[in-house]
Amino acid sequence: MRAFLFVVQWILIGLGVAVVALVAWPSGDPAGALAELRQRLHGVPARGYAEAVRRAAPAVVAVRAITRGDAPVNPLTGDPLFRRFFGATADAARTESSLGSGVVLDATGTVLTNFHVIEGADQVVVSLADGRAANARVVGTDPDTDVAVLAVELTGLPAIELGDAAAVRVGDIVLAIGNPFGIGQTVTQGIVSATGRNRVGINTFENFIQTDAAINVGNSGGALVDVHGALIGLNAARADSDGIGFAIPITIVLDVARQILATGSVTRGWLGIDARDLSPSLARLLGTERGIAVLGVMREGPADRAGIRPGDAIVAIDGHDIGDSREALERIAALRPGTAVPITGVRTGRRYEVTATAAQRPRRP
Repeated sequence: MRAFLFVVQWILIGLGVAVVALVAWPSGDPAGALAELRQRLHGVPARGYAEAVRRAAPAVVAVRAITRGDAPVNPLTGDPLFRRFFGATADAARTESSLGSGVVLDATGTVLTNFHVIEGADQVVVSLADGRAANARVVGTDPDTDVAVLAVELTGLPAIELGDAAAVRVGDIVLAIGNPFGIGQTVTQGIVSATGRNRVGINTFENFIQTDAAINVGNSGGALVDVHGALIGLNAARADSDGIGFAIPITIVLDVARQILATGSVTRGWLGIDARDLSPSLARLLGTERGIAVLGVMREGPADRAGIRPGDAIVAIDGHDIGDSREALERIAALRPGTAVPITGVRTGRRYEVTATAAQRPRRP
């Protein structure tokens, strides 16, 4: 009897859904009605992600970085017999180019891309999806986060809509838009595999969105967007393993871009220490259960002048407890150069308090 009632219950639910569909969509398009109902019930687009692509793709550009240099000297050009038959020829300059992607941030011509896409380039050319192209000026770069800001002088630029990277959840569907292998704009789809991914070994400061959407050669600097076409990350790299790609959250990209647009560079604090996480053996040796182990101190750097020594442990910076070296790096980077910073350390099992004056973090070469 219980099984019979269970079957009847689901039959009635199915009939109810059908009635709702017929009442809500009397147009005679049952397939469209069911797709629309599916979207309302589960948040799944009724007809794929074409609308998201339509909104985002025009703002994703191809970025070509051109590097010029002297070609190897041809020994035959100095031979009289060679010149007699082929004439005097100058050694041609060597030109190399690499392709990446970028995203139009605003209608005034600000374009975001990766630093490694344009690193060392003598000329940068931005090509739009509508066929227009123009030379770009490098406004500024930040190698520590792999972000570069370009400027192009074109009118009527389509700016991308900005999303909320903080709202991104594992399992969310995302689209990667870029220019892989130089074959033209391409869209791939995947999910968010992880957020806050660090210790990848790509950048100094890492807080990646990990995705299984294909991010191939040439996709670097392109857009990672949500199902509404809003930008949530800047595609950065692909790991050696298949199905693993990384994007820089748009919150980090925008913070870097705003500093570059305002001052031409990014300002971060620095104390001049080389530190590592505490292993259980190090924790016992240093006499503390938390913090970071100081392996080295830059001579005449802020930490050195404050009295911090190799072999110490640092357990708090500016009043914040420190759990690992990544947290310490971010806390220090957030300091304004010239600020007096209280630091709590441990030496041979005894706590001590010192004050260091944060300096400007040296730019990574």
